Amino acid sequence: MRILILARNPSLYSHRRLVEAGEKRGHEMRIINTLRCYMNVTAHRPEVRYKGETLTGYDAVIPRIGQSITEYGLAVLRQFEMMGVYPVNESVAIGRSRDKLRALQLLARRGIGLPVTGYAHSPDDSEDLIRIAGGAPLVIKLLEGTHGQGVVLAETHRAALSIIDSFRGLKAHFMTQEFIKESAGRDVRCLVVGKKVVATMMRIGADGEFRSNLHRGGQAVGVKITPEERTTAIRAARTMGLNVAGVDLLRSNHGPVVMEVNSSPGLEGIETATGKDIAGKIIEFIEKNAKPNKTKTVGTG
Repeated sequence: MRILILARNPSLYSHRRLVEAGEKRGHEMRIINTLRCYMNVTAHRPEVRYKGETLTGYDAVIPRIGQSITEYGLAVLRQFEMMGVYPVNESVAIGRSRDKLRALQLLARRGIGLPVTGYAHSPDDSEDLIRIAGGAPLVIKLLEGTHGQGVVLAETHRAALSIIDSFRGLKAHFMTQEFIKESAGRDVRCLVVGKKVVATMMRIGADGEFRSNLHRGGQAVGVKITPEERTTAIRAARTMGLNVAGVDLLRSNHGPVVMEVNSSPGLEGIETATGKDIAGKIIEFIEKNAKPNKTKTVGTG
């Protein structure tokens, strides 16, 4: 098979591993810079062009689209879908997962456990927004944040009001969220491929850090999950429509709650912590599922 990877940085561990795993199984792998792609949008012969070349004859595309280029990256991916190239994760599914509020609304509609979350526009609602999240301490999150950026723990009511006022002053979209005290500084990342959880790790934040992101000095160890956690992770990925996803769970006193569903999960931390060949699992999934025009988004926008 001929497989494209949409990624800006070919040297990242995740991208190198996908190439390595694909080539090991006899496939032709190629990484192209998402932002260097451009499109010929036409009814009869839609094209994606790259440095003067028309990209044709590919069986599948693995989108590794960074948060900062989501809009353009999804436009490129939609063009590949129009051309009949199989997307590991479809553009619509990635769009759902990147919109944090919409993702939570979709998960809530399916009855999947979540931290209690508030969202509002008017500054007149700040007091009630804090009450919705259970009062201080509470977490305040920018909707556009990633890797733990724009996530603040407000330990007092006054601090929460101050943070909300600051975010509103920046005209930033944010939400208030229940602070799961029993899970402070720890979360469980479940790597879902297809309809299976193929690897799990616990991320543990650095001393004094309530966020568990590895980018912020956290560490990762392999962990066993409960049947309920496994079911929750799979349901969360399917709700987004993602075939490959990193589902982040918090262990609360009332069961697992979903913190985030990531459409481009990093592989380094979880492969190192578990010793599992996640990249190989993704390539194997493509082998079993990639067929021309096999995408729900063709013709629907």
